[in-house]
Amino acid sequence: MPDASRHHEALPAAPGVGYKPQHYSQIMAEAAPVEWLEIHAENYMGDGGRPLAQLRALSERFAFSVHGVGLSIGGEGPLDTDHLARLKQLCDWLQPASFSEHLAWSTHDSHFLNDLLPLPYTNTTLARICDHIDQLQETLGRQMLLENPSSYLAFAESCWDEPAFLDEIARRTGCGLLLDVNNVFVSATNLGFSPQGYIDAFPLARVGEVHLGGHDEDEDDHGAPLLIDSHGRAIADPVWALLGYTLARSGPRPLLVEWDNDVPDWPALHDEARRADRALAQVPA
Repeated sequence: MPDASRHHEALPAAPGVGYKPQHYSQIMAEAAPVEWLEIHAENYMGDGGRPLAQLRALSERFAFSVHGVGLSIGGEGPLDTDHLARLKQLCDWLQPASFSEHLAWSTHDSHFLNDLLPLPYTNTTLARICDHIDQLQETLGRQMLLENPSSYLAFAESCWDEPAFLDEIARRTGCGLLLDVNNVFVSATNLGFSPQGYIDAFPLARVGEVHLGGHDEDEDDHGAPLLIDSHGRAIADPVWALLGYTLARSGPRPLLVEWDNDVPDWPALHDEARRADRALAQVPA
């Protein structure tokens, strides 16, 4: 890999977008398109080539957040040490302002499942997740942020509610939290709880990033609304409203617009970032 790019101490409390290579030329051509960018770690764990060359050029202008999707923090088995080593190499080179992963699992035995799967919130899973986060943070030499999931079912054996579970993980490990507002809205609709009540219970002081994305609407077998966290369309108006509710309680935070599937042209994605900027402008500093 090339020499490390310049280090950014923290993400600004401003909008960022998930970076997609097809937007590279337009992002570089604009004077101030956004203030920061996010990448998925697993897309940049190779050596050399155009992806890393473009990433280096971007890092001279923008702060970066690295978002992992493959560590299986909640998995029953140990973390993949080869994956950890490649992740450390990427973070040591890029020196991102933030690294995050999901409260989910995606591995079983030697198999990797291409999904972020839920887990019950029990004392056993709490201890396992904390051990994994301790290992990850020690390996990377940096704090991580843990993201709340989108949920489609609840586990009968859970003995913690989600905000309290995340708060306890952060208390034990020293990690920060990533609050995905769309995930809150999706889970609240699917499981029948108040999204505003969830935000009221969430440990907002621990939040280092807030994420927004689009979701798809469907119905379950009984005709009840079922939302799918697809990241494949514009952010829905109720999610923007929930963002406003959240920021009024948390204050300004780094705010990411995610659009990972059916990715639009740059102007459409940039419009979503501008709307996020307007939402932040309404929040007292």
